Amino acid sequence: MCSIYTRNMKTVPVAEVRSNLSSLLKEVESGNEIGISFGRTRHTIAVIVPIAEYKRIKERKLGSLAGKVQVEFRDDWKMSDEEFLNS
Repeated sequence: MCSIYTRNMKTVPVAEVRSNLSSLLKEVESGNEIGISFGRTRHTIAVIVPIAEYKRIKERKLGSLAGKVQVEFRDDWKMSDEEFLNS
C-alpha cells in the first residue's frame, strides 16, 4: 500500500466525484488513492484512501522512530530553549 505522501495520485473535481462516486470507490477499494479538487483553482482539498492506509496513518505516533535513528550535534552548536521555540 502506498502512502499519499509518496506518490502521484489521480485527482478529480468535485463534480466528477458526484457523478462517478461508485467507480471511484471501486478504485480506492483496489488500493488507489483519489484526490478531490475544488474551486476554480482546483486545489486538492481531500484524499480518499483505502481504509487500511487510513488506519496505518492514524496509528503513527510521535516517537515511533525511537531507537531506530540517531541525531548528533556538533560540540559548538548552541541554541537556547527560547530560540528553539521561536524558530
